[in-house]
Order: sequence, then C-alpha cells, then structure tokens
Amino acid sequence: MTTTPAPDAYCVMGHPVEHSRSPWIHARFAELTGERIDYTRRLVPLDGFARALADFAAAGGRGCNVTVPFKHDAARLATVASERVRRAGAANTLTFLPDGSVHADNTDGLGLVADIVRNAGVALAGRDVLLVGAGGAAAGVLAPLLEQGPRRIVVVNRTAARAQALVQAHADLAAARQVALQALPIEEPGTGFDVVVNATASSLAGGEIPVPGAVLREGTLAYDMMYGPAAQGFMDWARTRGAVPRDGLGMLVEQAAEAFAVWRGVRPPAAQVLQELRAQP
Repeated sequence: MTTTPAPDAYCVMGHPVEHSRSPWIHARFAELTGERIDYTRRLVPLDGFARALADFAAAGGRGCNVTVPFKHDAARLATVASERVRRAGAANTLTFLPDGSVHADNTDGLGLVADIVRNAGVALAGRDVLLVGAGGAAAGVLAPLLEQGPRRIVVVNRTAARAQALVQAHADLAAARQVALQALPIEEPGTGFDVVVNATASSLAGGEIPVPGAVLREGTLAYDMMYGPAAQGFMDWARTRGAVPRDGLGMLVEQAAEAFAVWRGVRPPAAQVLQELRAQP
C-alpha cells in the first residue's frame, strides 16, 4: 500500500501575525493550481526570529513569508539573496534549499506595482510619488517603483537618516531611470502628489497619520500597505481630502502570487483570488 506524502509546509512569520490573510490566499492558490501545500501563521517573539526560522526549517518547512518587523532580519539571515534583497536590505520570501541554504527574495514591490498599475489602473510613469516610511516594507518597494519610471519619488520617515540611507542605496537605479529621488523631512514632504504610499506601521498601531494633508490633492491615489480595519484610518483621512483611497489587499495577493511562483514554479491566478477575497464579508 502506498501512502500519500504530507503536503509541503510553508508559513508566514511576524509579530503580530494573527490578522494575516496569507494562509487563505495560499490555500486557494494551491487549490486552483493543484499544488499540495500546508500554509500556516507563526507568531514569532520579537527577539526570536532566528530561532523560529531554524526550527521551522529543521521541522521540514520548505519556505516562509516574512512580515513586520522581521524583513531586515530575514535578509541578514539568508545564505543567498536576490538583487532586490541586496538593494533593499529586506526580504519577505525565504526558500529553504535541500543543501541547507536559505534563499531570500522580496516580492513586496512587485505586488505593490501590480496592484497599482494593473488592478487599480493607475500609471506610475511620469508621476510624482510620495513613499512614507523607510523600514523593511518601504525598502522592499522602492526599486520596483523606480523601475516604473515616475518623474519623482520623495521618501520621508520619522527618522530622517533612515530615509536618506534608503535613497542613497537606490541612487544609481534612480539615475539610470532618470527619476528624481530625494529624502525630505516628514513634516515638509511637499504637496499635491499623484500617488502617496503609506509603508509605515501607523495604521496597524492605530496611530496618527504620519504626513500632512497637503500631500494629497483631488484624485491622488492614497495607498496604505495595510488592509482591512488596520487601513481604515488612513483611507478615511484620504477620502475626506478628495483622494482615492486603496488598501493593501491587492498588494498582499499579488506579492503572495509572486512568492508562490518562486516556491512552486507555477503562476496562480491572482486576479481571481483577489476578487474572491474582496467579496468575503
């Protein structure tokens, strides 16, 4: 009698992580593509990411997604890193290889760009973009944003030195794409951007909006990388100022599709899964 092997194990690691919709998304991807995987959430102590990663790999895990606040740690602990990870210093997709090495990639920016350009129908080429934040989430999306050829990207962060460091790490790519890239004080970021991307954890923490309302104008796409109730404060703030609010649910699905393709070599139908997810109560 033959026995069916257990499905391959994957997970998402973060702190917090209980809000994550990634298990449902990857289960649906697997169902639609015929892949056999088991994808779970893992709440990781703030000082325990390296141990959690080693334990999951030792237990037979094949790969994991990484969310706040461990994306920089994921990049540092990887054995091999993609160009996106090397430039950003942050990773959200890890693959455990048979020889014991860990490969790091970052699909966040690809997911963000796909959701803005394809799903929301907003072109980034020639536009003025404000990126709020300079942590792992922001670091992972800056290069793919630059690749779209906007006219200008301004990066702001409460710790100005981190914004400046992020800009410096991408200066060569900005020059190659002829994009004006600069770090400005978070209190004076400029006005009237075409696209504003909130890559901070302010929404998740229920905190105040980190930038002044003047960054928005009528019709600005105001994008919060968080989704669901966590993004509501930012979206309400943007809506009352005539902007077009959008949460990060589409980014979540699109970056998950990229990660799934890295792990399984199969491209799942992201648009269908996003539509189903949005239809859920």
